[in-house]
Amino acid sequence: MMIFKFEPIYKQRIWGGTMLRDVLGRETPKDSRIGESWEVVDRKEDNSVIANTNHKGTTLSMLLATQGKSVMGPNWLQGKPFPLLVKWLDCSQRLSLQVHPPEGVAEKLSGEPKTENWYVAEASPQAGLFIGLKAGTSPSEFINATETKTVERLCHRVQSSKGDSILVESGRLHAIDAGNLILEIQQNSDTTYRVYDWERKGLDGRPRTLHIEESMQCIDFKDYEPSPMITSIKNGMEVIADSKYFRIQKFNLSKNSPKMVKEPNTGPIMIHALEGDMMLNEVKICKGEHALCSFSTGCLISPSEDSSVLITDRFC
Repeated sequence: MMIFKFEPIYKQRIWGGTMLRDVLGRETPKDSRIGESWEVVDRKEDNSVIANTNHKGTTLSMLLATQGKSVMGPNWLQGKPFPLLVKWLDCSQRLSLQVHPPEGVAEKLSGEPKTENWYVAEASPQAGLFIGLKAGTSPSEFINATETKTVERLCHRVQSSKGDSILVESGRLHAIDAGNLILEIQQNSDTTYRVYDWERKGLDGRPRTLHIEESMQCIDFKDYEPSPMITSIKNGMEVIADSKYFRIQKFNLSKNSPKMVKEPNTGPIMIHALEGDMMLNEVKICKGEHALCSFSTGCLISPSEDSSVLITDRFC
């Protein structure tokens, strides 16, 4: 049975908070600002470690090197990294205003393209998201605003609520405002160009580096005033994101009502528990946890209480 759970990797961030502890029940260092928990990652600088099965203690990279075709499918290319990076973002303060490079621009700038999806798992009454530009904003107006430090007036901000979801494609100007706990599912990339950081200093007490020249090559200046999807709380399934890099479905399941979500020998899936405890075949996952169900394995979700999960597929 190849359903894998992973050990989280915690990251200090200047904007970090306490929701990983308060909402997800994580035991995070109390004297640190933990802003990110990297739940599934396969990169040189960070690699997830398997927390269950007879592969416990093995890195995700090593698993794919030795079991790649069983885990990812017969067309998997050995040596290729896992295509997704999954994070929890614990945002007690506003994150920097930033953009990720589209494919063509990323190659030119020696970076990596990144499309990501945000699912709001918890939000304070004042929480919000910056997504896209206000209608009519031109490149010249925007570059002038970076020089006068008035960029915020050109950014489109929406209030965020639990259950909101939005696809942040490469080229979309964005920032997460304070008060959000967000599940971020993204391409395996760590290239970010920072446009503005609200005159804030980093953990080292110095202003953080901005990337204005690179950002101006990446921002989609036709991306005006997008809106998040308000996902359903009713029982059933809905697609909440569909890109060329991955698809995400949300399932709301009733207690003791098993749901077959994957047949054996079909594409691998990631399962993300939003609410409730459940069994994935014989593997238990709880709120806030994630699991990789391999190509060779089928998956029956058996919730022990009313539950919600996200399922990511079509990533390889």
